[in-house]
Amino acid sequence: MQTSPQKTFSRKQKGAAAIEFALVFMIFFAVFYGLVSYSLPLLMMQSFNAATAEAVRRSVALSPGIDNYATVIQTQAQASLVSQLTWLPPALKFNAADDAKVTYNAATGLLTVSINYPKTKLQNVLPSLVLPGIGPVPNLPTYLSAQSSMQLGN
Repeated sequence: MQTSPQKTFSRKQKGAAAIEFALVFMIFFAVFYGLVSYSLPLLMMQSFNAATAEAVRRSVALSPGIDNYATVIQTQAQASLVSQLTWLPPALKFNAADDAKVTYNAATGLLTVSINYPKTKLQNVLPSLVLPGIGPVPNLPTYLSAQSSMQLGN
C-alpha cells in the first residue's frame, strides 16, 4: 500500500500548530502584561499629580490673616491630599503620613505638596516579569513622585 504525499505531509506537520501557538502566546502574553503593568503606575502618577495640584489649589482659599496660618494651611493641604487619593485600594499600602509631605515656608510664602511612593509597595501587588532581552517589566523608578508648589501672598 502506497501512502499519498498528502498523508505524509500531514503526519510531518503534526504538532506544528501547538508550537506556533506557544510562540504566539508568549508574545501576546508579554505585550498584554506590559500593557497592564504599566497602566497602573501611570494611573497612579496621574492621580498623584492631580492630588498635589488640588491640595495646593484648595489652600489658596484660606485667608493669610487667620491665626496659626502655617499650621492651618498645612492641615488643609494634607486633608485635601488624603481625600483626593481615597480611591487607592488598601493593597497598594499608600499612607499619606509616610508617602506625602506638605511644607510651608512662612518667610517665602512657598507651599509645597509632594508625594514619594516607593516602587517596593507597588511590586507587592504587581510583580515584575523579567523578559529575556528586555529586562524587568514594568521597569519603574525607585519612587513614583509628584510635586506641586505655589507662592502664597502674605
